[in-house]
Amino acid sequence: MNIIRVTKECERAGAYYVRIAAMMRKHQIPLEAEIDSHDGENCHYILAMDDIYPVATCRWFEVREGVAEIGRVVVLPEYRGQHLGQAVVAEAETWMREAGFRKVEISSRVNVADFYEKMGYRFNESGKAHHDTFECVYMEKVL
Repeated sequence: MNIIRVTKECERAGAYYVRIAAMMRKHQIPLEAEIDSHDGENCHYILAMDDIYPVATCRWFEVREGVAEIGRVVVLPEYRGQHLGQAVVAEAETWMREAGFRKVEISSRVNVADFYEKMGYRFNESGKAHHDTFECVYMEKVL
């Protein structure tokens, strides 16, 4: 398995593919909700590749000075249980540190918040919110 920082349009397409294949159909998420205003050239993507096939991804972007947000952490169902979600998040955190960010914020689906807790994220005071399809909790981590 190879974990890469996306630098090419074809790699970004691979990140979108993973998101569409694993989340949109299962949860009936419209394309304009899945590929949102954060996506594009000002967003950074991590992609896990199994040989030539994209199998896991996440994205991150700046929210304000020194603070970034990780989101859209997705692993294809047949690749789950191999710690690829942790691998793409860890690579995103490394990239953020290198870029000078000091803190990461996330909006996690309630049912997967323990995934982030195991990676050192803590619930913040913002509580819960409903985003498009999911009930979410806000979490953060100091880098």
